[in-house]
Amino acid sequence: MNRFEGPGAREARVRYLDGDFQVVTPGAFVRCAVTGQPIPLDELKYWSVARQEAYATAEASLQRELELDPGLRKRG
Repeated sequence: MNRFEGPGAREARVRYLDGDFQVVTPGAFVRCAVTGQPIPLDELKYWSVARQEAYATAEASLQRELELDPGLRKRG
């Protein structure tokens, strides 16, 4: 059994703020909006305030930005 299984391992509901987040419903983790991967709350570093989404990595965050605004690829 991994740490996201079992009786105490629920998915948290989180409100993402600028530079911080607020746990609305207690739990052990949130899910990455891009990969579906569980992210332990104590390891959560990347999220979007505007979309209220969490991301497992910076790459996942960038992937979401490019999905939603393909014009970003042309900048540079």
